Amino acid sequence: MYTKQFEIRWSDVDANLHLRNSAYVDYMSHTRMSYFQDRGFNQNKLHELGLGPVALYEHLYYFKEVFPGKPITVSLRLKGISEKGTFFSFLHDFYDLSGKNLARCEMLGAWIDLVSRKLVEPPHALWEFLEGLDKADDFKTLTKEDTRRFGVLPKDL
Repeated sequence: MYTKQFEIRWSDVDANLHLRNSAYVDYMSHTRMSYFQDRGFNQNKLHELGLGPVALYEHLYYFKEVFPGKPITVSLRLKGISEKGTFFSFLHDFYDLSGKNLARCEMLGAWIDLVSRKLVEPPHALWEFLEGLDKADDFKTLTKEDTRRFGVLPKDL
């Protein structure tokens, strides 16, 4: 399983002196993009392909507070992918040094064409790349319903 370790910095905490919500999001994004970079799909490569990843939602579940001064580890697993690879879902877990699960996030994303700004199927090489990622225990093939289960598009859009 791919993991990335982070030191909690003073700038990562909020008024309650624990890890702020947006820092969790930053750590997850950094973990995902580090995985991509480590395997040859850095920002330049994605730009050459005319692709950009977009986050459609991130649902965070907090189990224990995280404080500065103690490193945490963030994991990355593939939770789901649509038949043509346009949509993908990642699962992130946050652990302390003893391995205690501090938080979990389910993230849904998609690929957009950087010119047309529309959702697209990724090229075969990227599809294979995602398929090679460790899978969550509840991995599934995503359906159209999975991409809309937490929200309803307003009728006037």
